Amino acid sequence: MEQNIDIKENYIYQLDANLLAILLLDKSSGKNIIWATDNYAERGFGYQSSDQIMVDSITHRNGSVIKPRTTKSKKEQAIRVRDKAEVFTPSWVCNNQNNLVDNAWFGRENVFNTENDQTWITSTEKITFPEGRTWQDYVKANRMEISCGEAPYLASRYDTVTGKWIEVRDRIGILDRKIRIVNENTETEQDWMKWVTKAFQSVYGFEWQGDSLLIARENLLFSFIDYYTDRFTVPPIKEYLVKIAKILSWNLWQMDGLKYVIPNSCKPIENSQLSLFDDRTKNEPCPGCLKNDNALHIGTYCRIMDWSREHSVRFIDLFERSKKHGKV
Repeated sequence: MEQNIDIKENYIYQLDANLLAILLLDKSSGKNIIWATDNYAERGFGYQSSDQIMVDSITHRNGSVIKPRTTKSKKEQAIRVRDKAEVFTPSWVCNNQNNLVDNAWFGRENVFNTENDQTWITSTEKITFPEGRTWQDYVKANRMEISCGEAPYLASRYDTVTGKWIEVRDRIGILDRKIRIVNENTETEQDWMKWVTKAFQSVYGFEWQGDSLLIARENLLFSFIDYYTDRFTVPPIKEYLVKIAKILSWNLWQMDGLKYVIPNSCKPIENSQLSLFDDRTKNEPCPGCLKNDNALHIGTYCRIMDWSREHSVRFIDLFERSKKHGKV
């Protein structure tokens, strides 16, 4: 596969006409993810912050609208830093922090690689597991990247700061590590696909801006293509791509991380007051926003999939249960 960090939406559309439509789905609203940024507003109708991102608005002659951060102009980057505090993390920092998590899980250091200043040396020996834990446990362990941007902690196809391509064998993302474990412990394509699917089901992330979220979903989908092709020397069939894309449409979702609702979905409430003298409509603010109470928002609360039960849950409910049990 061509080593190009900018995944062209026209290319995805050509792979399968429904694939891009799946990647644009917002499972919480039943619609598409929205732009949630004014960076594209000058394009006119369909590109405003509250508009849904539609397939036609980013394909065909409208292709190359959405670009990774490193290929955006310095002006665009500066605006996004100013407006949304968008700061991307270099791969060596992602690697360092992912290593800390694995150090605790394995009970030892340098499991996947050895850090060397602002780079790393990938370990080549088959990874062994501590007593009482199996490779299946590692693959199924749930992990989440908050405010994920282009999801560099989950999948490291390229360095999101420098734009440098990272070879499959040297990738350091959470999903990358899980797939390496699957590679080392499965023999058949059927078994490999079973456990890679579980790996995808175990990684989550949320993001405010719609363009970054789409890139994150694309990065994980194309990571699947990279790993499948590296393992089996041929590209995956379309059915596999659709299967992974459907998981990503649930597991990487659009959310206001402070309110647990779709960005800007809390609207003023129209309260009509009738009197003998006049009819007046009073706009009242969202009670959740007014009282800073996340249980009272009138916006659309985000839902994610619990794959162990094949049942979707509201993220706020999941978060509150975890907080109650001291897990956050």
